[in-house]
Amino acid sequence: MSFSTGWARLPREPRDTLFLLAVLAWTLLPQLVQVPPWCAALAYAALGWRAWLAWRGGALPSRWLLVLALLGATAGTLASHQSLFGPSAGVTLLVVMSALKTLELRARRDATVVFYLGFFLVLANFLHSQSLATALAMGVAVWLLMAALVLAHLPEVPEVQVHRAPLRQALALSARLLLTGVPLVVMLFVFFPRVAPLWTVPGSGSGVGKTGLSDHLALGDVAELAQDDTLALRLQFEGAVPATALRYFRGPVLSTPEGSGWQRQTGSGAGFVPLPAPPADGNGNANAAPKVRYEMTVEPLGLGTLPLLENARTPPTRPDAEPDLPWWHHPEGYWPTQRPLTERMRLRATATLDTPLHDPRVASAPAVDPADPRWTPYLVLPEGQHPRTLAWADAQPSADRHPQWLLDHIRQQPYVYTLAPGLLGQHPVDTFWLDTRAGFCEHYASAVTVVLRRWGIPARIVTGYLGGEVNPLNGVLDIRQRDAHAWVEYWHADRGWVRLDPTEAVAPERVQRGERLTAARGPLGLALVDLVALDPQWVAQMQAVWGAAEHQWNQWILGYSAHRQQDLLAGLLGEGVALHTLGRWLAGGFAALVGVGAGWVAWRSPPRRRDPWLRGHARLQQILRQRGYTVPAHLATAGLLVHLRSQCDTGAGVGAGGLSATAAAEFDRLAAALDTLSRWRYAAPGDAGAPRVALQPLWRVAQRAAARLPRIQPNRPATNA
Repeated sequence: MSFSTGWARLPREPRDTLFLLAVLAWTLLPQLVQVPPWCAALAYAALGWRAWLAWRGGALPSRWLLVLALLGATAGTLASHQSLFGPSAGVTLLVVMSALKTLELRARRDATVVFYLGFFLVLANFLHSQSLATALAMGVAVWLLMAALVLAHLPEVPEVQVHRAPLRQALALSARLLLTGVPLVVMLFVFFPRVAPLWTVPGSGSGVGKTGLSDHLALGDVAELAQDDTLALRLQFEGAVPATALRYFRGPVLSTPEGSGWQRQTGSGAGFVPLPAPPADGNGNANAAPKVRYEMTVEPLGLGTLPLLENARTPPTRPDAEPDLPWWHHPEGYWPTQRPLTERMRLRATATLDTPLHDPRVASAPAVDPADPRWTPYLVLPEGQHPRTLAWADAQPSADRHPQWLLDHIRQQPYVYTLAPGLLGQHPVDTFWLDTRAGFCEHYASAVTVVLRRWGIPARIVTGYLGGEVNPLNGVLDIRQRDAHAWVEYWHADRGWVRLDPTEAVAPERVQRGERLTAARGPLGLALVDLVALDPQWVAQMQAVWGAAEHQWNQWILGYSAHRQQDLLAGLLGEGVALHTLGRWLAGGFAALVGVGAGWVAWRSPPRRRDPWLRGHARLQQILRQRGYTVPAHLATAGLLVHLRSQCDTGAGVGAGGLSATAAAEFDRLAAALDTLSRWRYAAPGDAGAPRVALQPLWRVAQRAAARLPRIQPNRPATNA
């Protein structure tokens, strides 16, 4: 039996249950990467089991089994989160309870609980991400949950031919209900006072902890990050977007060796050698270098540093937040924050494009005094690490010991720029620099830093982002995790800290044009590409459209703060709008919207007294009561005839009982009119056998016949007229 045949033969209740289970499975999808693996497996196993029982008509499991499953889930939550409280543990328990509740769907009360647990799951998804994709997916989930709720209250349709009509009807009705509420939602979003949240969820932003940029760097970290397409930054420049080679976004500066890797230098900053002062123009005016102003949206990177475009000396501002800024300018040129970036923020910044770049015409770097304690952090090398590389550096002639010679060496030797350098062993710098000669940016930066320090040239590693991609639709620059980069800074006595990017020597297209490396596809990936065969140009256009839409979502929805609301209200209502004034406007607008909605409902649902059929029936009841007959208000036409026969005691034929022939004829005329009216009223839509009559004349016939019936006394039989 095929699925379509089996679905058509299912009764209404199992079909409604399967639809509800499918909606819950869709709503739970975003939680798969947020809850522990056992929780996701248990939830979908419970939904699958319940779907099988609904399909096969099997009995539901016992309550003892559900209690044991709930106790096991509670123990698993405690083991995974070390607590039963907090957002993470709460979401885990909510996912488990929502799935287990479907295994006891025995009554409408249980279904109602499942419906509202589904709505709570929708809210829980926004604790992890408020992206446009999540909003669209949860919008569909709300629509489907409302359709399931409507479906549970629709009457049974007995006709086999229309077994799918209730689902279509429920989907259409729920869509109309959602569209009806859209104006109210928009008004509340725009005008309701933006107050501080009553509580905060630490680390609730999407993408927390996904960045490989941190205070530590091990070889391979940036290579792994370069395969992550997650958005990191989004920038809108006031003028033209700077060239790719100038788009260096400075993150943590790492100068302290840590095994074969590096970490950020700790301390108060008093002993740091800062970046040089801005150059002066011909008239001696400082800050003569060109400035670039931009607005940047920073994703929740989990990073303790603002990755600003080099070289930023003025603090960035937040146009939608308090003036107390949680970051400061470090002497090494980057901007640490008081707490990790766990929420999306919008800020405005200025970059001064005056960072000294390595000039091949400056072949040497003047030596510094190694005894000066300022240079110790930038000259120290770890003990027992890189022995072969250090020996190689010592073997080079003194005349060749400068940065330019190193770049020429990389160009002349068969070095390869790759995301997959392979296993590098206990001394990765030695293996990379002297054996495999294949690595990513952090391999080149580490090796060059080690060699420069061995030659007595202060050097350090800078991590951040490079390049990015400009959206052709709106000119916004997208910086993704795959744009992560590492480069070198060395000290020149005449020029200060100079940026030296070894990647430009081995892969100039990465620095000059921003081309990214991509990981090689496996057999399955190649098969999928061949199967789908998507046009790359079409894919790029779709990515640009989605990126533009996501940027507007971040700017106008997620970025709609109290400051932006005040600016909007100032433009609409004038400056200095107080909260109580806003409250009055909001209450007035809400009342107006309710009035419009009530008028629309009244127009779409006319009162009962306007129905000509009901009006004629009410007039008939009034005439019969005036003649002394008892007429219950709930009786329809067929029941009314039976009730009148019992009062008149006439029997089935004309002239039977105590009625005269004239009265019996009037009674039969009344019965014929009411029979026609009843068949017209309760005929199925499109019924060809329904009588085609004019209501008003037919009701008048029935009312005149009722007025000619014999008058009776209450609780007494009728007498002859």
